[in-house]
Amino acid sequence: MNAPHPISLKGAGVRYNMRLKRKRSVRKSVTKAARLDAQGYFWALRDITLEIQEGETVAVIGANGAGKSTLLLMLAGILEPDEGSVAVYGSISTLLHIGAGFDDELNAEENILLVGAFLGIPASIMKKRVPEILEFADIGDFASAEVRTYSSGMRARLGFSVATAVSPDVLLVDEVLSTGDASFRDKARARILDLMKKARAVVYVTHDLDSAASFCTRAIELEGGKIVADGPAKSVIAAYQAKMERKAKGSS
Repeated sequence: MNAPHPISLKGAGVRYNMRLKRKRSVRKSVTKAARLDAQGYFWALRDITLEIQEGETVAVIGANGAGKSTLLLMLAGILEPDEGSVAVYGSISTLLHIGAGFDDELNAEENILLVGAFLGIPASIMKKRVPEILEFADIGDFASAEVRTYSSGMRARLGFSVATAVSPDVLLVDEVLSTGDASFRDKARARILDLMKKARAVVYVTHDLDSAASFCTRAIELEGGKIVADGPAKSVIAAYQAKMERKAKGSS
């Protein structure tokens, strides 16, 4: 029997109750986008049917509000679909909210073990990786200090180092890190690219279309919460760029 595709979505959708929103401007904007149904629900995503095969690196592109980050949250299991189904097979690593899950009263090593437990990684494995994680994070003597004493940059570097310490089957990335100085950004990008090579499947949300075209094998364009284009990365991205250029000229 053939193994299932790493990621499979069938008619998946996520909705929010906009009747709870009081600002007319919000209601007006989503109504114009035709994403508010008769019951007052705003569909951030709808009718998403998608299979991502072994070895694919898929860029998810589109304007702000198109549903890109919602798609990643649904794949990560943080959001449950309100309709349809989502199946992700194998271990998952998410580079979405770096540093999420940290306890401010614990030090670096204690937080590494805490996040590892949250990700389902045995403590024995995480303990072996502590020196490597701390070296990559480059937080120096602060490794023994409580996380609440860290700068935002130090916290993000530690979070990134923990999140990328174990090679996953499925890697979910929401933009490439812009944390810290240039040298750390270069290290972070190199680490992400290495994980992408090892993962069975990668979903990469980005506005950096040039990088997506260079290392993604496939691209999906979201618009209004729905897939409007799906195909080879370079062709889908080129068509999207041309569309954005036409819109910019039309509005000028």
